[in-house]
Amino acid sequence: MQFTGIHQPEDFRIVTRSHVLAWRKTLEEEQLSGASIRRKLAALSSLFEYLCENNAVTHNPVKGVKRPVMESCQGKTPALGDAQARALLNAPDTSILKGKRDRAILSTLLYHGIRREELAKLKVKDYNQTRRGVPHLRVKGKGGKMRFVPSHPGTLTLIEEYLDAAVMDAIPMRPCFDQSKTMCMDIPIRP
Repeated sequence: MQFTGIHQPEDFRIVTRSHVLAWRKTLEEEQLSGASIRRKLAALSSLFEYLCENNAVTHNPVKGVKRPVMESCQGKTPALGDAQARALLNAPDTSILKGKRDRAILSTLLYHGIRREELAKLKVKDYNQTRRGVPHLRVKGKGGKMRFVPSHPGTLTLIEEYLDAAVMDAIPMRPCFDQSKTMCMDIPIRP
């Protein structure tokens, strides 16, 4: 909006492909990474798709504008080593319920590579789904898509230990990793 001098919503109708190309060039001159420029162009394209869908503009001026080539197909996030993962798993105090829960959460995240939101949506009934004799996590992902992720045996054990200690294994629709205040207190677990 600032680049093209847009002040009113109606001004989006004057944006052309040449405006978008000039904006991309200024982003390149600012020495932004290719990924940043791609992300900004994708956001602008999404905005114009929305405006087209609602008949606010006649076309999407971002369509056909080339995006910078990605530097590599590899992620830049460093992975944890085996020793780091073990240290992370052993960090929670398992003599209290919160520690058992946290250890089960960490194991689920480390061994299954699911998103935080997916973990938060797991229900008690979802953690031990058997498919062809193999235990799976039933994960509700982005856009409501359901997928089944093979379970790591150690994770299953940790989840079962937590659910037993929390007396939640008999409530299938309850969140698997309850974040309520009572579950987050340092309550000693039952023997």
